[in-house]
Amino acid sequence: MRKHKKPAPLPGRPTLREQIKAKPGLTAVYITLRALVLVALVAQFFNGNFENVFLCVLTLFLFTLPSFIERTIRIEIPDTLEVIILLFIFAAEILGEIQAYYVQFPYWDTMLHTLNGFLCAAIGFSLLDILNRNEKLAFTLSPVYLAVVAFCFSMTIGVLWEFFECLMDQLFLLDMQKDTIVHSIGSVMLDPSGGNTPVSIEDITDVIVVTADGAQHALGLGGYLDIGILDTMKDLFVNFIGAVVFSFIGYFYVKNRGRGWFARRFIPTLWPDETEPEDQTAGKP
Repeated sequence: MRKHKKPAPLPGRPTLREQIKAKPGLTAVYITLRALVLVALVAQFFNGNFENVFLCVLTLFLFTLPSFIERTIRIEIPDTLEVIILLFIFAAEILGEIQAYYVQFPYWDTMLHTLNGFLCAAIGFSLLDILNRNEKLAFTLSPVYLAVVAFCFSMTIGVLWEFFECLMDQLFLLDMQKDTIVHSIGSVMLDPSGGNTPVSIEDITDVIVVTADGAQHALGLGGYLDIGILDTMKDLFVNFIGAVVFSFIGYFYVKNRGRGWFARRFIPTLWPDETEPEDQTAGKP
């Protein structure tokens, strides 16, 4: 019988061991965060909080995605971008959910949504930039077009996430769209004539909830409980800011044919064996 030779590895594609040796800083961050998650997992298990155990397992899985994506679709994720992604996952799942930083620090969620807008814009930008570098393709995308696509991609991801939060709130009452205390409201539902004229209520200091059995409960919140609308709009606005910031960075990155140290830290590229020489393919005007 004829023996089939094992295909040789792709040239220029480093092994996992080579990647670890080439990126000691990234490896140290990954190991440290993974160890912290494992400690949290054990603690939550012995506390009987199995929902948080699941979050820890999910976090460990998410940690493996950047490296898996690198090796599967043969792209190079810059160390800076990968470290930020790992820290983002840890800050959202472990610190935000398990350590309740979302409640303890009012701007924790805002910070993460702003960062999410920036990261998603970077990912959306790189998806087209990789195609734009390929001389075999019959189209060339302008820097403005790439920046607009990056912005739209980031905002779409932000909107889809808010859809997910709303769905979880409606189905499981998780309060992912955090409530906000306000002291004045205006609503056409309060129009005594049943028309379309908004009626405002000012200086609200408390809200009384009446349940189906007729019991009344004063919430003692110091104002009216807005259920998620302001939080959603705030999240989308800061996502917008993050997307705009990176879209400008990406525009000048392509405009200057890939020169500049800052943008290169956030834009994935193909493995060296699958790209043209850097001075020819760094970007197109």
